[in-house]
Order: sequence, then structure tokens, then C-alpha cells
Amino acid sequence: MKTELNNTPHRRYNILTGEWILVSPHRTKRPWQGKTEETKVIKKETHDASCYLCPGNTRASGDTNPDYKEPYSFINDFSSLLPDAPEIDFQDGLLKAESEKGICKVVCFSPDHSLTLPLMEVEDITRVVKMWKKEYKELGAVENINYVQIFENKGAIMGCSNPHPHGQIWSQSSVPTEVLKKSVKFKEYWDQNKKSLLSDYLKQELDADERILEENEHFVALIPYWAVWPFEAMIIPKRHLQHIGQLNSEEEKAYAEILKKLTIKYDNLFETSFPYSSGIHQIPTDGKDYPEWHFHMSFYPPLLRSATVKKFMVGYEMFAGPQRDITAEQAAKRLNELSPVHYSK
Repeated sequence: MKTELNNTPHRRYNILTGEWILVSPHRTKRPWQGKTEETKVIKKETHDASCYLCPGNTRASGDTNPDYKEPYSFINDFSSLLPDAPEIDFQDGLLKAESEKGICKVVCFSPDHSLTLPLMEVEDITRVVKMWKKEYKELGAVENINYVQIFENKGAIMGCSNPHPHGQIWSQSSVPTEVLKKSVKFKEYWDQNKKSLLSDYLKQELDADERILEENEHFVALIPYWAVWPFEAMIIPKRHLQHIGQLNSEEEKAYAEILKKLTIKYDNLFETSFPYSSGIHQIPTDGKDYPEWHFHMSFYPPLLRSATVKKFMVGYEMFAGPQRDITAEQAAKRLNELSPVHYSK
């Protein structure tokens, strides 16, 4: 059966959202004459005078960055959400709208313009984890902030407008759709089994050892069985934690270690600065208890065949449902065959 899954079109069920994914492993054999992306060369300059995020530089808003030496955060100069947005409660027949307030922040991972997570030292990535914890707690404590979304867009093809190593945090008054979908499945499993859905899933994955990418004492990185993006990955804490703020000091470092190892695998796959969108899903900050929730981090990288050919989410994916061209097991095998040392070294 496992051999057939690697060669035959089939559907896989996503236990976190209740959705099905179409898998078409035979499609990678088709010739490609479509769009290719530019290969990204590893940057060398540690400071770029024209970069809005480098220490000491002036941003587009006119504000000047401090000469920061560690991760630095500030309110986004072009925020998608505003804390003082006017109240809106509109309904006209089938048309409805309501106000959405929030705070958007930028987190610079390092003062060094040339670095990305796979090139940073573990202790420096640990400082990023600590910053994420701090921002989650502080933003989540703000009145009417009910969810804090931590994420990173890496690479121009993932919409990143500045190459300086950084991520974003959007905090808002409502709970986003993807989180609500996962909340339903977590709650259903908890009510039936009184256990964490991801804890039981992680045990099954470790027993099977087909999709595991990295493991340490506190975390596991794997290709989820239901992955949509070609080399999609997920980092799951072994301890049943509801949010990143519950990490102890040992877990912070272990998280940083597995982040570095996973992103090195990504860069080594096509020997390029590997693009992706990554994000942390955790409990809402509305003051309610969510014992069923198990925080996790997902990576959605677009590259499929090479450093220049990506997976396009169009056509069927837009109008019908998610589809992927290689199986999760094939993706894990390719990543696990790579050197643990970054190719630039």
C-alpha cells in the first residue's frame, strides 16, 4: 500500500483542519516549460546603507533604528491593522462588515544584514525565540487583542519586501479562520480522548519514522502526512504546550537548534537561500482556557523541482482544493539525504 501511495493519485486527510488533499506523485514526470525563478545568492554585506531594517538606518517612516545588537522589534510603519481603527458594524441584506483592530510589529532577527536563520548561531536564534515569547505575552495582554500571529516570509517570491532577516507579528481582535478550523479539530479529539491530538499524532510519526526530519529532546521536525506544499514541514514540541510562552529555557534552546537544522536542510536541497512562509499556531489570547490546544510551527516553501521552479497554487488549487505533486514520504527522503552542514560552508 505504501508503494502504491508513492505512485498513484490519492487523497490524504488533514487531521488539523478536516480537509482533504489531492496527491498526484506521477505529475513530477511532466516536462516543464513554464516560469522559472531567479536563483538567490547568499548575501555578503553585514550592513546595507539602503536597508530600512539595518541598525542605525532611517526607515521609510522617517524613524531611525537604534544601533541594536540583538533581535529588535518595532510597530510596522505600514501596518495592516490599527489599534485605533473606527468602530464599524455594517449590515445591508446579505452584505456585512465589522471593524478589526490590532497591532502589527516587525521583528529583526539579527543586526547582520547577511544572515538568515540557517546561517545564524543557535544562541542568536534562541534570542529570536525569546523575543517571540515576549511579544506573544505583551501583545496578548493588550485589551481586545485576542490572537497573536507570529510569522516569517522569506524570499522575494514569498512576498518579502526586504532581504534583512526579519519576521512579523500581527495581533488582532478576532481569531483568524485557520486557527478556528484547528480549534474545532483539537476540541473534538480532546473531548473524545482527553489527550492532545498532536501528542498522539507525534507518537505515531515517531513510531513510523517515515517523515521525521529532525528530533531532539524537546522538539520534532517532520513532513506532515497531509502536507500540501512540496517540502512543507512542521515543528512540534514533545511536551503538550498551548503556546510559546510556556517554553522553559532548555526548550527555547532546543527550539532554536531544530529551527537551524531544518532551515539548513532547506537551503541545502537546491543550494539556494530557500524561500518559505512559516508561522506559529497557538491558543487565542482572549483569556479562555484551551487545554486541547498544542502549539506548532509550519513551513510552507514553494520550490518544487529546483531552485528556479516552484509549485503554483492555481487552477484546481484555487477552485477545488489543495493538491501536491510529490508524497510527504518522498519529500522527507530527499531532505534526509542532505548534509547537516550548510552548503555555503
